[in-house]
Amino acid sequence: VQLQASGGGLVQAGGSLRLSCAVSGSIDIINRVIWYRWYRQAPGEQRELVAGITRAGSTNYGDSMKGRSTISRDRPKNTVYLQMNSLKPEDTAVYYCNARTAWQAEYWGQGTLVTVSS
Repeated sequence: VQLQASGGGLVQAGGSLRLSCAVSGSIDIINRVIWYRWYRQAPGEQRELVAGITRAGSTNYGDSMKGRSTISRDRPKNTVYLQMNSLKPEDTAVYYCNARTAWQAEYWGQGTLVTVSS
């Protein structure tokens, strides 16, 4: 399974961005993914969970962007989105998408850089 993250860039504080994670590869494995998650990692910081969505569509959010982000999934397009609003300079990080299967195999995308200027 390959995950291709895109949509990052430079945005002013208070602005919005929508990240996309295109999923491709073995349909058999894709159909067994139980979680899609977005993580982020700022320089010198640990990677942290931003948001997750289950195969059934249930969502959860990390504290850092709760209330300012929305995760969604377009099944026919095999794409997972992260809509981020009211961005702050502290949201600057590389954002990674992640997929986890029922047998705990994990797949990671290459990351997309989000830079929020003050």
